[in-house]
Amino acid sequence: MTKTLTSRLIMDATAPNRSTKIINGQSSNVLNWDDVAFSWAYPKYKKMLSNFWSPFEINMAQDTKQFPNLSENEQEAFLKIIGLLALLDSIQTDYAGKVADYLTDSSLNALMIMLAQQEVIHNHSYSYVLSSLVSRSKQEEVFEYWRTEPTLRKRNDFITNGYAAFAEDPNVESFLKSIVYDVILEGLFFYSGFAFFYHLARNQKMVASSTMINYINRDEQIHVDLFVKIFKEVLVEYPEYNTAELKSFVEETIVHAAELEIEWARHILGDKITGIDIEDVESYIKFYANVRSNQLGFDRPFEGYRTNPLKWIKAYEEVDLGKSDFFEQKSRQYTKVNVVDNGFDEL
Repeated sequence: MTKTLTSRLIMDATAPNRSTKIINGQSSNVLNWDDVAFSWAYPKYKKMLSNFWSPFEINMAQDTKQFPNLSENEQEAFLKIIGLLALLDSIQTDYAGKVADYLTDSSLNALMIMLAQQEVIHNHSYSYVLSSLVSRSKQEEVFEYWRTEPTLRKRNDFITNGYAAFAEDPNVESFLKSIVYDVILEGLFFYSGFAFFYHLARNQKMVASSTMINYINRDEQIHVDLFVKIFKEVLVEYPEYNTAELKSFVEETIVHAAELEIEWARHILGDKITGIDIEDVESYIKFYANVRSNQLGFDRPFEGYRTNPLKWIKAYEEVDLGKSDFFEQKSRQYTKVNVVDNGFDEL
């Protein structure tokens, strides 16, 4: 029988400040960054802190001019992918909060709260982008896509059902499985959408939107790494859960996730977007499915697919956004704009 998780106490005067376990441990809940149980927690905190950003930093004026000139298929893909991201990041904010409740380590709880805040910023960025490009009624329509798109709904139910199993019965097994769904959400389900935005930027289209997506992509990579570390630490503390059944679950779930992502890519991109080879996108998804399974400590489920078939995309994924703008090859000159105008005054 799997072990139930006990929620963290707000204060425990009888427990040490340095936690005894990652879950179901003892901790006063007083955070002293110079005395934490996991050596990687503080570097992760500094990294997340240094990457802080706000959508207000990006001027959408040029994108506002370009959006009406995109092809009908490009506009549709742009809006539907934004709708997908908005739904998944909304779920992610809530999931991070639920995870935080059961982390009996104050440093990891702090990281989870920072992660949740970043997901809120991601969601805000989608509203910010849309308010710059389309009418209020269209924006509301985009935020309803998750209800009306069957392919989208199937993908979303896959994740939400996995999260709900943990939320409704928090135990070690459901927690571990929920982390697998998290790694899929943040490390695989966004990736055909990211590829689309980077494709636009590669062709000097919607560069500001793509830059914002790059900020989000950077955050999600950090989030995946954080959850992978938590997953592995839990298995160290509870080695009896590191079973053949868990291995099968991880690999089969990631394969199913890749199939769903490929189905979505065919639906939203297919042969509709000039310059994107859907077979390359499918290989890209399988490549990242292998990466995520391997990160979690398990076999790569897709034979082959050891290299990224979209080699050009690495420049967009890895660019240091704090120093220069890769897309325009010059220092950033984005001005901060207020909530109301989103750059419209600069048209």
